[in-house]
Amino acid sequence: MRKDTHLNLGRRQLFRGAGAALVLSLKPLTAAAAALPSVLAVRIWPAAEYTRVTLEHDAPLKFNHFMVENPDRLVVDIEGVEFNSVLDSLARKVATDDPYIKLVRAGRFKPGVVRLVMELKAPVAPQVFTLVPVGEYGHRLVLDVYPKVPVDPLMALVEGRQDRVEPLKMDGELQLSDSAPPSAVSEPPVARAPEVHTSKKSQKPIVDRLVTITLDPGHGGEDPGAVGKQGTYEKNVTLAVARRLKSRIDAEPNMRAVLTRDADFFVPLGVRVEKARRIRSDLFLSIHADAWIKPDARGSSVFVLSEKGATSTQARLLAQNENRADLIGGVNLGSKDLFLARTLLDLSQTATINDSLKLGKYLLGELGNINTLHKAQVEQAGFAVLKAPDIPSALIETAFISNPEEERRLNDDAYQDRLAEAMIRGIKQFFIKHPPSPKAKIARLD
Repeated sequence: MRKDTHLNLGRRQLFRGAGAALVLSLKPLTAAAAALPSVLAVRIWPAAEYTRVTLEHDAPLKFNHFMVENPDRLVVDIEGVEFNSVLDSLARKVATDDPYIKLVRAGRFKPGVVRLVMELKAPVAPQVFTLVPVGEYGHRLVLDVYPKVPVDPLMALVEGRQDRVEPLKMDGELQLSDSAPPSAVSEPPVARAPEVHTSKKSQKPIVDRLVTITLDPGHGGEDPGAVGKQGTYEKNVTLAVARRLKSRIDAEPNMRAVLTRDADFFVPLGVRVEKARRIRSDLFLSIHADAWIKPDARGSSVFVLSEKGATSTQARLLAQNENRADLIGGVNLGSKDLFLARTLLDLSQTATINDSLKLGKYLLGELGNINTLHKAQVEQAGFAVLKAPDIPSALIETAFISNPEEERRLNDDAYQDRLAEAMIRGIKQFFIKHPPSPKAKIARLD
């Protein structure tokens, strides 16, 4: 917390001059004021993990921020900008169920300075940073409000486990069971090394443990992904399909799915990977809806990581486009994020890539039963979100959102159900042929 003369100011002093700004804003702007940067848009993305507030502006600006206690408030002073109707609308954009923000007020603090006061529901660890123009966005000032105690994906998984877990049998060959007593639910899955034995009837491996699958709905928040001709956002389609697939996986005994995001907010690519590693996932599936320059491109595709370059020009371009998500969504490059640092390590992934290719083959075969395949084989490229060194991972392009017919299908509930059914059939086939092995202990990240 910065020592500041404003720390002990009351609400009225913190926000002095706001009323005057509303009057002054009705007067004609002077030539000097007209040259000041303007705030073009404000957006708020609430989520359980953190809330992001974005102010988009048309030129670089200066700012400083500090915290005030009793009650907890984040104060941001923005220099060289005048209060306008866009900033005035910020207060109305805060949702009543926002987990961290109670309300936001903005007003003219002094000539050329707008003060933003964010009243908080709990102590937070904010990150305030700027983003340079990229894609459809201009300059952005970002306020990320994180809880002081970060949300733990592992504990969320443990708390969400069902007490009743029954054996899962598929084609009479593979049985996945979790016979742990209810008391084991209070312990993370990583704390228990499962036993492996063999069925006398089939001589197939039997694994006594919970199988965990991470589902990654592509894009989110500031990053809409591809946009169809009818205005469909890829980020909305991917979340809808992932939720349907999660419900099917969770309905299977001894299988559990976890989403990298369960609402419309941005998650950095490295954090998506690290979430899967933190909960010791057996599989990682990233769900997308492709776009291409030609509207007649169509069909489903499956991609896995490549260490030796892309298998086609289109795969390479697609990977480049997907890897731009961090730029568009907005990563704080000044943050010393352990998750991001670890996922950038150049680790040997040959065995994992081989398993990923097998997984991709089963997924592609099932998707081919409900849709045209864009390519009949699994393709490879350098997708950042597939770089978990120890988890078989695949990226599914469900269909081309840039194709008007496929965009319509992607918005259809029945077709989304068919996609989810095809994916879970592919997952089951993978586990039938390649039963999960016991999980070796790994070093803790904290």
